[in-house]
Amino acid sequence: MDKNNKITPKSGHLLISEPFLQDENFVRSVVLLCESNEKGAFGLVLNKLSILKIRDLLDELDFLDIEVFVGGPVEQNTLHFIYKGSPMIEGSIELAKDLYWGGDFDELVMKYKTGQIDLNNFRFFIGYSGWSEGQLESELTENTWIVCERVDSQAIFEASPDDLWRVALRNMGGDFQVLANYPIDPRLN
Repeated sequence: MDKNNKITPKSGHLLISEPFLQDENFVRSVVLLCESNEKGAFGLVLNKLSILKIRDLLDELDFLDIEVFVGGPVEQNTLHFIYKGSPMIEGSIELAKDLYWGGDFDELVMKYKTGQIDLNNFRFFIGYSGWSEGQLESELTENTWIVCERVDSQAIFEASPDDLWRVALRNMGGDFQVLANYPIDPRLN
């Protein structure tokens, strides 16, 4: 089965790892593509929690007990964020309906401190996932990733990290619903 349906991945699409992928950085991962062009691609793993909280990373938010996700193995000294709802941070990029990436971090902090935003609508990430020119296309040819064009921002924020991979596949319907139930280790089935 060609799981990719010949879809060219674009910003705002999801990359869902195929069930057999053994790369520890991407096992059962769902990656939100934030940027994809002829020079490469940039995305954030949506379902891999770190051991850190936002208070561990930022002095100005040392009172916040908000989870931080591992966006990927690249530059884990960087902090990124996405949010759902309407555009509320200057410089944010709309990735899908009601889903935005990045923006002015100082504005985010100020708006939080003045009660203008609800951080339950935000996800924070250390590091990111990156692909050099042609690398993602090569991985798609090898069926490493399943491309999902329909992003459900509600599922991104409400599904548990352990369930998001299955939820994303189920939401695609058809044969993907069967893959959603595939065991992590079929030998133990």
